[in-house]
Amino acid sequence: MNLPSTDHAGPRFKLGRILATPGALEVIADARVSIVDLLIRHLRGDWGELSDSDRQQNELAITAGQRILSNYVLPGGRTIWIITEADRFATTFLLPGEY
Repeated sequence: MNLPSTDHAGPRFKLGRILATPGALEVIADARVSIVDLLIRHLRGDWGELSDSDRQQNELAITAGQRILSNYVLPGGRTIWIITEADRFATTFLLPGEY
């Protein structure tokens, strides 16, 4: 199956409220990465470090109204997840261990 390009100019889905755990904010700040840049990647369909099956699931989730997950490995090796809920009420930055 051909996966769609992750080079989308605009948003692919609604984010809802933007939330972040204290742990995620600390890791992002320590890595000196822009939280806005991560959010834009997620919103445009750049899912980060996911398997092909998880990428396919995200693509289906956009139209089917299911949860969308991005997995980004930041400088220094720490991982951040961004999850947009199925109802599109909220998008949350969190550490994998906080799920």
